[in-house]
Amino acid sequence: MACILCIETSTKSCSVAFTTDGHLVAVKEEISEHYSHSEQLTVFIGQLLQQEELKVSDLDAIAVSSGPGSYTGLRIGVSTAKGLCYAGDVPLISVSTLDAMAQAMKDKFPETQLCPMLDARRMEVYCKLYSKSQVSPVVAKIINQDSFKLELEKGPVLFFGNGADKCQGVLTHTNAYFELGVFPSATNMIPLAYKKFQNQDFEDVAYFEPFYLKDFVSGSKK
Repeated sequence: MACILCIETSTKSCSVAFTTDGHLVAVKEEISEHYSHSEQLTVFIGQLLQQEELKVSDLDAIAVSSGPGSYTGLRIGVSTAKGLCYAGDVPLISVSTLDAMAQAMKDKFPETQLCPMLDARRMEVYCKLYSKSQVSPVVAKIINQDSFKLELEKGPVLFFGNGADKCQGVLTHTNAYFELGVFPSATNMIPLAYKKFQNQDFEDVAYFEPFYLKDFVSGSKK
C-alpha cells in the first residue's frame, strides 16, 4: 500500500492530503487572505499523521506542489516537504500546480479546452492551455481583450483558478467560460503524485527547487 502525503501551498490555499494507493483518505485545508502557510502547514501535517497513527518515516513518499505561484508559499511548502523527506528518509515527488488543477477539471469538461490561471498581480497571470491534442508551455501572460483569440476561435475555453476571477470582464468572447473561486488543492495532486510514485519518478531532495517562473520582487511596506 502506497501512503503519500500531498502538500499544496502555491496560493492562498494551505492544503494537505493523506492518500493511499491514489485514493484520498483525509484532508486539511484553509484558504486565507493572510496566507496562513507558515502557521498552519505543519499543524495540518501533524494532525493528519496523528489521525492516521503514522510517523513521517511510515510514509512511502511526500508530494509537493512545485509551482508556479506565490514565491513565499512555494518556498514554505517545498522547504517543509524537503525537511520531512530528510527526517523520515522518504522520497520527494513534485507535481505541477497547473497540471493538478487541470487534472481536476478533465472529467467534468472532457471536450473543452482548459486554462488554469494563477494570479500574478495586476492583469498578469500564470497559465497553461490544455486541449485533447496538445498542452502549451507555462507562461506569465498579461491579459487583454485579444488574449487567447486563436484558441477561442477554435472552440470553448474554460478559464479557472484565482487568476481567472479578474479576467472575466476582459475576456468577453462567446467561447470564453469561467469557473470562479477555484483554488489549488492537495486533493487535485493525488492521481499525478500516485502515477509518479508508480514510475519511481522522484526528485533529488538536496537540489530540488520550486518552479517560480518569475524572479521574486519584494513590495514596499505600507
